[in-house]
Amino acid sequence: MSGTYDLHSARWRKSSYSNGDNGACVEVADGFPGIVPVRDSKVQEGPVLIVSAGAWTAFIRGAAK
Repeated sequence: MSGTYDLHSARWRKSSYSNGDNGACVEVADGFPGIVPVRDSKVQEGPVLIVSAGAWTAFIRGAAK
């Protein structure tokens, strides 16, 4: 996906499956219509992957199998 997104006010959340000791996990930000920002929880100032909401849904469904 191309474009520039202002993520300064993003509210990031970890999966409920993440362990409680700040283990290696990804975080996603909700509230961005049509896209899902994804980042590494250990590198919060690092790069952010932007995926379409449809691609994220397909990924989650596939991972749940």
